[in-house]
Amino acid sequence: MMALQRINSLLVLLLLTLLGLGLGQPSFNPDRMYQRFLRQHVDPRETGGNDSYCNLMMQRRKMTSYQCKRFNTFIHEDIWNIRSICSTANIQCKNGQMNCHEGVVKVTDCKETGGSRAPNCRYRAAASTRRVVIACEGNPEVPVHFDK
Repeated sequence: MMALQRINSLLVLLLLTLLGLGLGQPSFNPDRMYQRFLRQHVDPRETGGNDSYCNLMMQRRKMTSYQCKRFNTFIHEDIWNIRSICSTANIQCKNGQMNCHEGVVKVTDCKETGGSRAPNCRYRAAASTRRVVIACEGNPEVPVHFDK
C-alpha cells in the first residue's frame, strides 16, 4: 500500500513538472498561424473583388466547409508589403495584446448575406483601400492574425 502511494506521488510530481515546462500544453506555432493568415487573407493577384469573387474565394480558401464565416477580408498586396506592416510601431489589438501593427492596403471585404448554408455560402463584396490592423509574431515577425 505504501509503495502505491509513493508511485502515485511520483506520477503527480512528474505531471506537474511536465505542465510547468509547457510540455502538457499546446505550443504556439507562429509558422502555422502565418500559413493560416496567408490562406485566409492574402490574394496578391486581384485588385478588388465583386460578389462572385467573394463567393468563390471563401469556398476555395475553405472558409465555408462546415459553416459560413460571417466576415473576411482579402488583402491585395504582395506578401512582402504585408509583412512590412509588422515593422511599424506596435499598437494595441482588440484582445488587449500589444503585438498589432497598422498599414494601408487594397482589400476586398466579404460579408455573408445571411440565409445561405454551408458550403454554398453567399457573400456581398466591398473593395477599397483602407487601414488594416494585423497581429504579428515570431522572429522575424510575420502576420498571424487579421485584427480589423
